[in-house]
Amino acid sequence: MATDIEKLESKVVKDYLDGLERRRVKRGRKRSPDTIKRRLAQIEMKLPSAPSLTKLHLIQEKLDLENTLKEMNKPQESDDLEPRFIEVAKSYSERNKISYNAWRAIGVRPEVLRKAGILDSTN
Repeated sequence: MATDIEKLESKVVKDYLDGLERRRVKRGRKRSPDTIKRRLAQIEMKLPSAPSLTKLHLIQEKLDLENTLKEMNKPQESDDLEPRFIEVAKSYSERNKISYNAWRAIGVRPEVLRKAGILDSTN
């Protein structure tokens, strides 16, 4: 039966990995705040004279881009979780026999693992 400490460590590790997953680079062209703002300006210019169906699609694109811009400006959740992850990762890793390579394969950066005391044993 898992102890309270084991449950807490599992939650911290899960939250950190979920945060990494949300930040993972998506396929396709990466958008910058500047390119999003330019596209929003283009949409604003097209909206007044656009036919109704096109207007609907432009409005949806505008809402999507505004949300993307908001997300870009938010502090990254995994940044807040990283110190807690570093505190528990070694204990969690040893208890669950998680290797350095498994952490790397799921996207944990080497410097984070080093701070947690999880070292690459293959070197």
